[in-house]
Amino acid sequence: MPILKRKPRTLADVPLAPDLKYKICLSGAAETNFPAPELLEKSEEIGRLVAQKGMILVTGATTGAPYWAAKGAKEAGGIVIGVSPAYSKAQHIKTYHLPLDYHDLIIYTGFGYSGRNLLLIRSSDAVITVGGRIGTLNEFTDAFEDQKPQGVLLGTGGTTDMIPEILEKAHRGPGKIVFERDPEKLVSEVVRLIQAEEKELMRSRAI
Repeated sequence: MPILKRKPRTLADVPLAPDLKYKICLSGAAETNFPAPELLEKSEEIGRLVAQKGMILVTGATTGAPYWAAKGAKEAGGIVIGVSPAYSKAQHIKTYHLPLDYHDLIIYTGFGYSGRNLLLIRSSDAVITVGGRIGTLNEFTDAFEDQKPQGVLLGTGGTTDMIPEILEKAHRGPGKIVFERDPEKLVSEVVRLIQAEEKELMRSRAI
């Protein structure tokens, strides 16, 4: 029986799967004792906008801004995926005291907050940052190092409003980042960044 040799696949042979939905991560303040005015309302609006544009919202399966974004997305008929620091549902609830509602699926990583943050960012096509403290800044820098498209909602307080100064003093370039104060404009600009990456990928396939 003759042995069939498989032809090596090239990049051009791999389908782009244009029907895949974009996954947008909402990174922000889980702590609700120090929110900027309207932070939670703006987070909810971002979640709603993500759902209305037919995209999937990804969160850290936590409280605060990500929770309100999940609420906005679900109430708009969207899909929400959570990435938990816990290794099980029981640990998610009993140890981390994190919610389950407003999510379609929660992935239990068992990697704690820092490990969860990296998986959260790498599971997303783009990241939107609102408010936040050290954990939010960690997620921002993870996304920056991975050259992810990012949107930063200015005026939401915390480490988010420090990002322009951090980028200036870090001397690492501007990254793929857009800054806005309006949630609707920010989401639209983030989608534009993702689409620009898709076009660049198409061009690279043709080379």
